[in-house]
Amino acid sequence: MQEPQSPSGPRQQDDEAHDLKAELAKLALESAPEPVHAGARLRNYFLTGLVVVGPVTITLYIAWYFINVVDAWVKPYIPRIYNPESYVPFPIPGVGLIFGIVGLTLIGALAANLLGRSLISAGEMMLGRTPIVRNVYRGLKQIFVSVVTASAPDQGFQKVGLMEFPSKGIWSIVFVTGEATTQVAVEIPGEDLVSVFMPTGMLPPTGFVCFVPRKSVIPVKMSIEDAAKIIISAGMVNPETQAKLKELAATSRAEPRVQAVD
Repeated sequence: MQEPQSPSGPRQQDDEAHDLKAELAKLALESAPEPVHAGARLRNYFLTGLVVVGPVTITLYIAWYFINVVDAWVKPYIPRIYNPESYVPFPIPGVGLIFGIVGLTLIGALAANLLGRSLISAGEMMLGRTPIVRNVYRGLKQIFVSVVTASAPDQGFQKVGLMEFPSKGIWSIVFVTGEATTQVAVEIPGEDLVSVFMPTGMLPPTGFVCFVPRKSVIPVKMSIEDAAKIIISAGMVNPETQAKLKELAATSRAEPRVQAVD
């Protein structure tokens, strides 16, 4: 014989269902995104605009300043017949820069032959015998040689590494450029050498080309661009900050859609 069902059974089931619906509604409310305030949205827009416009503006300003400086140096030495400004009533920016590039190219071509090398060697000999001028000349020449060596097509950076420098326990970022040249490897037998470029702190485009044992360099899983940003910004810009800026830009683009849903 079937026992009669107690009246509390259906009521208890209804209560459990009601509690379950309440919990689901509470969970949905907690997971819903909070509305973005107008002040926070404007701040995100301002920061995103600063990230977009700031680098472009500074780059254009530096380029314009450099062009004006070169023009001020070179234009006085341009013959009037070859200066385009002699035929137009307004100044033309960049004329001195173009003539400067052409002049440097001609000097480089002259230095490639025997007569040019002889003249340059005689001039360097005169500078090398001057007590104070020779120190300034050698320092500047080392800087320019480092820049040209680092930007040469056959000196492309292959990977980023860490090396203990300037003392033990202090690690510096270096760029591995390849294997050591045969002439250097022959002079140091028994060592597996690699060539690295170590940028300087005060002048990031310059640095030192070193040949070090392979075991002294620890490869780092980092792109060349990220490592260059860390060096140029003195460590203030790193991949983590770049990720935050990208997230900020994505949030600013997504905010209008979220507001519309709300």
